[in-house]
Amino acid sequence: MHRKMLNRDVAAFAARAGGNACPTGQCVRKRIAGDSRYHSVEDGGIRKPGEPPEGGCKLKLAPHRLHPLGWPGRAMGTSVEDGGELRSPWQTARPSAAPFRWSVLLVLAAALLVGCKAKDKEGDAETEAPTPVQVTEARRGPIDRVITADAVLYPINQASVTPKISAPVKRVLVNRGDHVRANQAIAELESRDLAASVNESKGMLDLAQAAYQSMTGATVIDDRTKAQADVAASQQALEAAKKVYDSRVDLVKQGALAQKLADDAKVAMVQAQSTFDTAQRHLETLQQVGQREQIAGAKAQVDAAQAHYENAAVQLSYAQITTPIAGVVADRPVYPGEMVTPGTPLISIIDISSVVARANIPVKDASYIKVGRPATISGPDGDIGGKVTVVSPSVDPSTTTVEVWVEAPNPGEKLKPGGTVRVSIKAETLQDVIIVPAAALLNSDEGGPKVMVIGKDKLAHERKISVGVRQGDNVELLSGVQEGEQVVVAGGLGLDDKGKVKIVEAPKEDEDDDEDDAK
Repeated sequence: MHRKMLNRDVAAFAARAGGNACPTGQCVRKRIAGDSRYHSVEDGGIRKPGEPPEGGCKLKLAPHRLHPLGWPGRAMGTSVEDGGELRSPWQTARPSAAPFRWSVLLVLAAALLVGCKAKDKEGDAETEAPTPVQVTEARRGPIDRVITADAVLYPINQASVTPKISAPVKRVLVNRGDHVRANQAIAELESRDLAASVNESKGMLDLAQAAYQSMTGATVIDDRTKAQADVAASQQALEAAKKVYDSRVDLVKQGALAQKLADDAKVAMVQAQSTFDTAQRHLETLQQVGQREQIAGAKAQVDAAQAHYENAAVQLSYAQITTPIAGVVADRPVYPGEMVTPGTPLISIIDISSVVARANIPVKDASYIKVGRPATISGPDGDIGGKVTVVSPSVDPSTTTVEVWVEAPNPGEKLKPGGTVRVSIKAETLQDVIIVPAAALLNSDEGGPKVMVIGKDKLAHERKISVGVRQGDNVELLSGVQEGEQVVVAGGLGLDDKGKVKIVEAPKEDEDDDEDDAK
């Protein structure tokens, strides 16, 4: 109470020193240089000491009074004009001693205030409540280097079926969204002209085969047999003609036969010899040259007819459109009656039993990824495990990234090609590193990460750290924290360095569930 009264008096003294108005508001006074008395300025002027104001207002000084505590009391002045006692709280009875007395008063008040404030600070420090925090120990263990990126889904396989011949579409056997098997018929083209061409080619083939059979069967054998018979007959005729000629030559020598008959026998023998030679050469021709050439020619005709027939049959088969892969019909841009040409897309088939997520990874992160590493595709319906199948050997110059493919099964075909997913690739596993929860990381005032470590003195100490690999709720610390130290995971935000803390346990899940149920 005394301190409050002192503060009020000191404030009033300060107001007086500054020339403020008196508390009553009835008379404003100023101190004239060299004089401690006050002069009324109600009429707008300054008068000499003791001079009465216009209107008969005089100021009387009351006797000096002492405050019960020992400091100067308030002096009172009396105004004649208002007929009462005008109290001037700061007018003293002994003007000449006032400056010294008030100086002492100020020194004592300042000392008292400083002491009180220091005592209040000590009391506040002693009564400062510790901050409740939750802590956990920094531990050593393995952590996975997980690289995440956005990716676009593609089917594991796809085919755009196009016709190989120009023909009108007769009918389409599937619709968009239908599941098809490999080599299943999906469309049919007009093919009556092609069927007629096949029949014609078939007839030509049959004719060539018949000629070939004749050449290799009856004709060649008969010719050879006849030639052999001709050789044998001509040989016998030659031998008979030779005997006749020899006999007649002997008779001519004996004179029993005319020379002319001997000459006729000689002519007959020469003719028989010529016939024999011709038959023998014909037989040799059939056996050596003629038989091979005739068979080869017949065989060539058969082959040409066979090729023509097969070509016509293939053209006819092209009228039946089949799918090369199993999958789902993704698009069917044509309808019956439309004319299609080779290269025109007829039906699109995609296989989405498995999907491939293609992600663009920064070059620095891609250097850790190898083919075969496990990965996860996160989509709207949850996570699906897969593996890395492709790591592009080159960098895309437009994005300065490396394309990585992650293949995963697609049960129920829930993932659709063209959708966006998130891939997480486990590039490598780091062993025996310092690990803390990610909740322990804070931002320092100077910039960069920090953690609050609870020392043996039960105070919080700020530590600057270097962060390495992050995996889920765990973080690798490269420096700043040692194994076994307690780091703050809850309550560290706003906690000062060397601040008092109180370690509390995290609420159990069962208790949280009970509170939620109660709400």
